[in-house]
Amino acid sequence: MELKYVKNIQFTRLIKCDGQLKEFNFRKPNGKQEGPFTVDVIDAKGNRIIFNMEKLDILWVITSKQLPSWITESESAFHDIIEEEFKSV
Repeated sequence: MELKYVKNIQFTRLIKCDGQLKEFNFRKPNGKQEGPFTVDVIDAKGNRIIFNMEKLDILWVITSKQLPSWITESESAFHDIIEEEFKSV
């Protein structure tokens, strides 16, 4: 029997959004650049917000709808963080 291991990518980064440092948790169920990243963060009221990002052409973009503006305004920072993580893997 042959075992196949699929590497999970999971990391946390602090990003300044809306004047505060927020902890964003990134998770990808495989080590490939294709497919979505799931990102979650806690808002000021303690609610968990979960959204997806996918690579379209050369940029990681948010694919989820109806998110707070402080998340969508940080999309380029998320792209940079994801690309940095792939370089270190």
